[in-house]
Amino acid sequence: MRGRSEETRERILAAAEECFARYGYEATGVAEICERAGVSKGAFFHHFPTKQAVFLELLERWLATLEGQLEKSRLSAPSVPEALLQMADMALQVIEMARERFFIFLEFLNQAVRDPRVWEAIITPYRRFRKFFTRMVEAGIAEGTLQPVEPEAFANALLSLALGLLVQAVMDPDGADWSATLHQSLQMFLGGVQRVPEGR
Repeated sequence: MRGRSEETRERILAAAEECFARYGYEATGVAEICERAGVSKGAFFHHFPTKQAVFLELLERWLATLEGQLEKSRLSAPSVPEALLQMADMALQVIEMARERFFIFLEFLNQAVRDPRVWEAIITPYRRFRKFFTRMVEAGIAEGTLQPVEPEAFANALLSLALGLLVQAVMDPDGADWSATLHQSLQMFLGGVQRVPEGR
């Protein structure tokens, strides 16, 4: 029974993702999601109270995948600067993921501006990323690979760089080699704060 219930939930999520991508968030209704998933409205509302709840779970899954990849890079790299550069190498994959969902997210964000509860659900993952990079900067200072900077300010600057380039890449995909641009930008960014080991 539990397996069938989980299968239904997954079908609803997959159908919603397809519908949001094809019609946009605003134009997609619960009826369209149910039709594509092959479930009744009763089954939909058994699993999700609203269309917003479906979108937020999809958003959480997308971001959890990205967080897992970032954490893997952090753990596998010998230093924080090298981990950041490894993360930059993931840019192409992140850009492709964002390109499919960016405009849906903007549409949903427009809805969230009018609903504080939804806004909180969206801003929470952003704050998680900021904490993640803040801890990375603290670790870089502790290991001696980064100069003593204010960790949260540096984390905010990193996120600004990443998000700014991501928006450009989605809006103008042929404007540059965005993966290489992010890597080069991060190298320049790190140049001002990275400590070079003595003897090098």
